[in-house]
Amino acid sequence: MLRRVAEVILEIDGVIKRFDDFTAVDGVSFQVCAGETVGLLGVNGAGKTTLMNMILGLTTPSGGAIRAFGMDLQKHRLEILQRSNFCTTYATLPGNLKVRANLEIFARLYSVPKPKEKVSELLELLEITKLADKSTGQLSAGESTRVNLAKALLNDPDLLLLDEPTASLDPDIADKVRKLVRHVQRTRHPAILYTSHNMRDIEEVCDRVLFLHAGKILAAGTPDEITKHFEEDDLEDVFIKIARSGELAK
Repeated sequence: MLRRVAEVILEIDGVIKRFDDFTAVDGVSFQVCAGETVGLLGVNGAGKTTLMNMILGLTTPSGGAIRAFGMDLQKHRLEILQRSNFCTTYATLPGNLKVRANLEIFARLYSVPKPKEKVSELLELLEITKLADKSTGQLSAGESTRVNLAKALLNDPDLLLLDEPTASLDPDIADKVRKLVRHVQRTRHPAILYTSHNMRDIEEVCDRVLFLHAGKILAAGTPDEITKHFEEDDLEDVFIKIARSGELAK
């Protein structure tokens, strides 16, 4: 019986980004397929944020190409973004609006059918129905993260970009976020690109890992393949090794 080949959703092809004399991303190439979660790791300044910004169309590459759903990002940005979404703990929704109002506004921006029903469904899924009538600006870090995740799932994206979704969360909430990401992966099969400094996140959630250092991919593979390649016990030790040396194992 032939094995079905997963559809390539996101393709990064030799992407370069220069800021004057500084090269932030240097010839990066990889793919993310439907139903796959790929972890993007690297110390601060490795190029993760710049790469995410290019995928979102906020920054234009200096070279190479970014394609999603078989379309070139620079030519079909709006079509691609309608099928994508993004969550980060470093961007907040308007704080003067209540949670439900915020989500319903974004649902309409994404042309979500039956926006009120969709918002109620996601509030229940993320166990934050009790926050519906609370001002978004009064939420705790954990509450804000789950509201941002709700926003990111409004349009049932085929491409989901998650930037440090468990940063500053207590262990219980972080565990709930990881379980939610796995649930979304199993039930909706989006392609997910996931950045984190939390190695437990990566080990539990990601199918493959890419280590960025100085704008280049130093290593790629499953979490087990990466740890074996570097002859370390876990990803945290690998992360420390790369952060300190920036060199591939022999």
